[in-house]
Amino acid sequence: MSSTALNAVAVALGLLRASGAVAQDPAAAPSISDNSFLIEEAYNQEPHVVQHISGLQLFRDADSWMYTFTQEWPLFGQKNQLSYTLPIARLRNGIGSATGVGDVAVNYRYQLVAADRLAVAPRLSVLLPTASFRSGAGELGMQFNLPVSVTITRQLVTHWNAGTTFTPSARTVYNLGASAIWLVRPAFNALVEVVWLGAASGDELIVSPGIRWAYNLRNGLQIVPGLAYAFDVGPFVYLSFEHPFGHTGP
Repeated sequence: MSSTALNAVAVALGLLRASGAVAQDPAAAPSISDNSFLIEEAYNQEPHVVQHISGLQLFRDADSWMYTFTQEWPLFGQKNQLSYTLPIARLRNGIGSATGVGDVAVNYRYQLVAADRLAVAPRLSVLLPTASFRSGAGELGMQFNLPVSVTITRQLVTHWNAGTTFTPSARTVYNLGASAIWLVRPAFNALVEVVWLGAASGDELIVSPGIRWAYNLRNGLQIVPGLAYAFDVGPFVYLSFEHPFGHTGP
């Protein structure tokens, strides 16, 4: 992968992870339902539950990586959710590699549909011009993503994404994606994610199989590690902490 393509993929992956994991479906607790890596799920955060998400993408055959930290909060109930994403990346340029902060994303998502087998939650993100080096666009931008989650059976769930990212310099990126989650056990899942990224610099198709598992503690804390490998990109490491806060009673 060339340095130009590497930078484009890194920036696009960072933007896609602006809301990279979403809240746990109460009907599925304590199973894992909110911990995908590339594809956004359509379940908003439960009231009085906060989630802290870390993801580390390593780029194969390159001295490059991208780390993202996302924190998600319910806003006056489950219909509305606010979150932010902080990316930090080490990317290669023409003369070497450099490390810098990417474009910080502030995200709002609305739970449009929340049925037994179907969930829809469109998201709008503002990308702040905080990037240094080439770890982001470095200017104010917007991203829209439409996640749709469909439960096929008790052991098979699919997620579908379509969106676009826009910045004034016409660096528009389009994204389409889908994933299938196999609930091998409630606390152990196998998944495969497929993402298409389209931009002026070219198209990228990413196929990423992975696994995730959960530790459910008595105090309500759920810890979810995960591992994946995106073909032609590299390995990915995931870690989520989700727990109640404030008043959680009736």
